[in-house]
Amino acid sequence: MSNVKTALIIGASRGLGLGLVERLIEDGWQVTATVRDPAWADALRKLPGVTIKALEMNSTAQLDALQNDLQDKKFDLLFVNAGIKGPANQDPETARQDEIGELFLTNAISPIRLARRFAPQIRTSTGVIAFMSSVLGSVTIPDAPELAYYKASKAALNSMTNSFVSELADPSVTVLAMHPGWVKTDMGGEGADIDVATSTRGLIDQVSAYSGKGGLHFVNYKGENLTW
Repeated sequence: MSNVKTALIIGASRGLGLGLVERLIEDGWQVTATVRDPAWADALRKLPGVTIKALEMNSTAQLDALQNDLQDKKFDLLFVNAGIKGPANQDPETARQDEIGELFLTNAISPIRLARRFAPQIRTSTGVIAFMSSVLGSVTIPDAPELAYYKASKAALNSMTNSFVSELADPSVTVLAMHPGWVKTDMGGEGADIDVATSTRGLIDQVSAYSGKGGLHFVNYKGENLTW
């Protein structure tokens, strides 16, 4: 029996998702990574031993197809990274139903639909399901009116994660809502505090630290507990 750990990373073509795959490969994991379009997977293809799958996370048919494709696999880690920032103008006066619907479906609903499908394949006792949340999702911290929609979508993800944990058949699985820090990505911008490598090294270190603890935890890449 192999002792090599296995991970399924959702949304890995660039930025934090790609960084997560890079850190896991450095640590000797076997990684399956999804991208919306295989044409965006050039950076992933340069990494050794990564299995690349196409997935549009908002498509129920594609979720079902991925589940069927990977039904014989067991994973030590499922990390749902995929998400979007939403429209440039996030003043409630300018809200459009189609933009809000896409934002909340992508950031809060689809991650849970995916996690439900793969939860039975997460390894008992030591397995981790992680969602890329944000400190902006904390409803106790008044912050970032310019990102009001995004902030609300991450608060919704945290709430959906809370409900998801209550229905998990295996209470030994650890569930993490994770804040990556303010990172220099397309979303975070060049003025952000840290680079992708620093953030993703911290995130993977926390996955390892929380493995086997069970329950739900809202933490950042440094391992600090955050307020819901």
